[in-house]
Amino acid sequence: MSRQAWGDAIVTMSEAAGAPLDYFFPDPRLGPPAGPGQFTPVAERADQVRGVRITHQRVEIADLDAPPGDCGDAYLRLHLLSHRLVRPNTVNLDGIFRVLPTVCWTTAGPVDAAETVAVQMRARAAGRHVEVQSVDKFPRMLDYVVPPGVRVADASRVRLGAHLAQGTVVMHEGFVNFNAGTLGPSMVEGRISQGVVVGAGTDVGGGAAIMGTLSGGGKEVISVGERCLLGSNSGLGISLGDDCVVEAGLYLTAGTVVTLQPGGQRVKARELSGQPGLMFIRNSVTGTVEARPRTAAWGALNAQLHGAGRAGRPAP
Repeated sequence: MSRQAWGDAIVTMSEAAGAPLDYFFPDPRLGPPAGPGQFTPVAERADQVRGVRITHQRVEIADLDAPPGDCGDAYLRLHLLSHRLVRPNTVNLDGIFRVLPTVCWTTAGPVDAAETVAVQMRARAAGRHVEVQSVDKFPRMLDYVVPPGVRVADASRVRLGAHLAQGTVVMHEGFVNFNAGTLGPSMVEGRISQGVVVGAGTDVGGGAAIMGTLSGGGKEVISVGERCLLGSNSGLGISLGDDCVVEAGLYLTAGTVVTLQPGGQRVKARELSGQPGLMFIRNSVTGTVEARPRTAAWGALNAQLHGAGRAGRPAP
């Protein structure tokens, strides 16, 4: 993969701060910059109600292995992820919180968070209702990128920088963070935290949580293999190989003591990280956590939910 990237963006600038609030890249590219502009340059204009100026800019990244240098650099990397041009954990995002501004995301567009009250007053005076959707460093992915072959029930649950493979369905309570996501058709009814990747054919059950690397000092990047099932309200702090199941309600951390069946040997769950074909359950009599070889398939994703493209046509 090329370690260079570029793109032409529509940029929203805060008039008060004289700094960018967001960048929209309709067609980000990997490789060295080439050719003329990717779209007819927008006429620079001011939005007096929001207190912003709309302009355009070309952004170039010389080395995706280096940390993002500024806001435009960071936004281009997030677009590359959501456009599925790069996979999670393959570009450097160190220090991204430092270069991204905190923005008030509204139904009228991005607003300088420090100017929110002034914007609300101008909007009301103009007879406009501006709804505040969130105050965050990351916007909703679907406001910038709509990947083909993907369904998302609630746009607020997927951040820009998420990587959703074709055939992915994110239900209302599912959540996918930036630099995380799916590598094939998947059902997401739980939480995919930053840095986590989920393999094709896997179901992340309702309320299930997969540990990320943003908090708690965690450094290990967790992955979930293909054709796995995380039961409802389960939790995962180790990687799973292909064809694994975690029982509903079972929170499996790296330090969880697991009894191997058959045999009765006790190990820490981290020693089983990444191994395929295991079922993790809690013995209903003794309360011990057990790992057993998978002897039967849990089923599979519903092909009708994950295999349709636009307008219900089969995906290519």
